[in-house]
Amino acid sequence: MSVSSISDPIIIGSDMALSHDQQKLLMQGEILVQTQSHTAWGGAVTACMYLPLVRSHVWQQLTDYPRWVQYFPDITKSEVLHRGEAKRLYQVAHKAFLFFTAQVEIYLNVVEVLGQQIQFRMEKGTFLDFSANVELKDCGNGTLLAYNVQATPNIPIPSIFIQQAMNFELPTNMRKMRQVLCKVQ
Repeated sequence: MSVSSISDPIIIGSDMALSHDQQKLLMQGEILVQTQSHTAWGGAVTACMYLPLVRSHVWQQLTDYPRWVQYFPDITKSEVLHRGEAKRLYQVAHKAFLFFTAQVEIYLNVVEVLGQQIQFRMEKGTFLDFSANVELKDCGNGTLLAYNVQATPNIPIPSIFIQQAMNFELPTNMRKMRQVLCKVQ
């Protein structure tokens, strides 16, 4: 597919519109990141990447939730507790942040819109709040994936530090996710 065939802006996530130039960067392997304030002690970030895979293949891999430990190195456990129309997950992550290391646990309610979107909402855990969305859109011969996360840790850390950490780490995690997804074909 030639990049020049992408002409209209693509809306990714709730409010991230991709220009033609940004779409070209994505096709070249870049990860685009946009941070937002969320709460005084939290942060929000949207990261977008292109995957040279058909959407159905990406969907199949992303909804295999125990595999998320391969996509995000900080996640040490990802277990499906309940299957059905609404799934329930339990995840554990170890995070080194500033001068300390923390272990976080979270129980998530997961709602899937087949082939298009996965919504993660915190039921309970070691955050004041947490939500994430994964959106998939066709793009030429591949798929655009947007991952949006909003979180407020239960430890009072100024939001600017949370946003900086998200801005720094999420592209690395997304590259790892792309590497794992593209390896399994």
